[in-house]
Amino acid sequence: MLLLVQLAFGFGVVLAPGALIAQALGVRRLSAAVAWALAVVFAALAVTFLVSASLDLTLVLLIATGAVALPFALRRRRSDLVANHRKIDVPGRWWVFVAASALGVLLWHVAGNIGGDGFFHLARVQKLLAFDDLSLHSLDEFPDGGLHPGYAFPLWHGVLALVAKVSGADPVDVVLHGPTVLAPLAAVVGYEAGWALFRRVAPAATAAAAGIALVAMAPAHGGAFTALALPATASRQLLLPAALALAVEATRTPTAPLLASAAAASLALAVVHPTYALFLWIPFAGFLVVRWLWHRRDGRAGLLALGALVLPAAAFFAWLLPVVGDTASVDPDAAERVRGFDQYAGQLAGDPDRFSLVPELFSRTGAVAVAALLLIPLAGLAARRRWAAYVVGGALAVLVVCLVPWLFTPFSDVVSLSQSRRLAGFLPLAIALAGGIGVLARLIGPLVAPVALAAGIAFQLLYPGDFGYTLDTGGPALTTWVAVVGALAAFVVGFRPRAPLERSAAVASALLLLPTYVHGLTHWTPSDARPPNRLSPGLIEAVRAGVPVGAVVYADPEAGYRLGAVAPVRICVAPPGHVADTVANRPRERVEEFRRFVRTGDLAIPRSCGATWLVVDRTRFSQLAPGLPVVHRDPRWVLYRL
Repeated sequence: MLLLVQLAFGFGVVLAPGALIAQALGVRRLSAAVAWALAVVFAALAVTFLVSASLDLTLVLLIATGAVALPFALRRRRSDLVANHRKIDVPGRWWVFVAASALGVLLWHVAGNIGGDGFFHLARVQKLLAFDDLSLHSLDEFPDGGLHPGYAFPLWHGVLALVAKVSGADPVDVVLHGPTVLAPLAAVVGYEAGWALFRRVAPAATAAAAGIALVAMAPAHGGAFTALALPATASRQLLLPAALALAVEATRTPTAPLLASAAAASLALAVVHPTYALFLWIPFAGFLVVRWLWHRRDGRAGLLALGALVLPAAAFFAWLLPVVGDTASVDPDAAERVRGFDQYAGQLAGDPDRFSLVPELFSRTGAVAVAALLLIPLAGLAARRRWAAYVVGGALAVLVVCLVPWLFTPFSDVVSLSQSRRLAGFLPLAIALAGGIGVLARLIGPLVAPVALAAGIAFQLLYPGDFGYTLDTGGPALTTWVAVVGALAAFVVGFRPRAPLERSAAVASALLLLPTYVHGLTHWTPSDARPPNRLSPGLIEAVRAGVPVGAVVYADPEAGYRLGAVAPVRICVAPPGHVADTVANRPRERVEEFRRFVRTGDLAIPRSCGATWLVVDRTRFSQLAPGLPVVHRDPRWVLYRL
């Protein structure tokens, strides 16, 4: 309980300046508070890096910004109370927050262990907390490496480090249990995005619940919500819906505060996970095009909103471009393209020179995705509504880019294949389900509830989902083609002037989602995919106590990767799958050098990397027994001073 209070306090302090700025601007949205909070952290970190200071300066600047914004926020609040100004409130969001808080508590019990990319991100947090002379390059995992193109500016890592610093919690606990605090925030911003599109409580809540079902319940074990404290998941589940909510609101009322808030959200998204900002533009642009073609509405306001999303992110991309240019998977040569195609072969159709995504990829996330894809065609019967334009325009934009090889291949060359394949996950499935079930309710009346429950059960039994790193079976390809043809038909039908066919379908929506929630909650255990850290407690303590901050430790790829996450040290080798494939990083060459070290025992190899410490796994590399001073020894691990 104490740790939960610490984490809530830490996140509260970091988000408070953003909340005050949003209040001062009159944008009473959690989405705006999150956007401005990250914008403030971005500016504070930039100053810190510029003067090579410590995170203490970042915290001081953060608090100072909040202090400056406080009187303006109080003045705005007083004026709103006098004028009874409530038009920008979002009804029901506190109920969503309360309900999602229960989900947050449940996530605490399935936090499990750090795994996958979590070690990479945790290593950057450790360095931010420990180093006194911070710079962008000081956070690199390798002493002779380079910036990661996806995380060149450590904005989200800075947020986590500030939370750890303010709360006194261990960074490992921040990453493991931060999702308990972040889950309610993600649910509320998802609800705000739904509210911006629907302007009705029931479908907005359905959209938020469907988003959680897709990501947390369908995969079981908490799904990706257990990784909400990591940049990729936080950007997808928190920052992207915040940017969408603010941008859609700006199409309704293109005021300067709303546009500025949307720009702040887009900048935060672009810095935390650059490709996701681009992936937001694609369905949003499709939404604006369809909205204008159907009704000649939102043209000027939509362009302003799109500009707010594009311009700040584009400015950051211009700064990032030299880093991206050093990445092998961007503008790949023939050998790299073949390697990438082979790595993701199950998700691709075609050959290394021209390819697209397979249709099974779009419905791989299970029953809710299947239902949403089948409901997309119904959006044409509610063409006057913004949600319908977003579903039809967004779906067509994403599906065309992903399924047409002469579009998807060059798109992959620009953003890398590892990223482009993720665009399939940006179909507006949650919005399609929330809106489509309302249209279905209007069409079949009282039958919608039993039909929804029967469909939910059948889809969950038939298509539980395929959530592995590779695509084994995927989802039904037919549903994707139904969505393609249906979206085209809906686009045509939307030109016919007619009143929207829709009605409230709260009960039917709940029944449709119920089987997926039952599946998720009955498989609510920590995932076996994240086993305990194989480093011994004794080794971790020895490294933390005896190895100086910033020192270089040489170890096998897996051990080194984990050591960087538990202590503020640099390493020389890491698994290539968790390292940016840049010219400076040379991930595969480093592994080959380590193998040569294992064969020869030549200490010149670790010393050439600048290593002054050596860790040996005796169970795997018993032949390595150099005559060096031993600092720590246990049944498995030995720590040497080089």
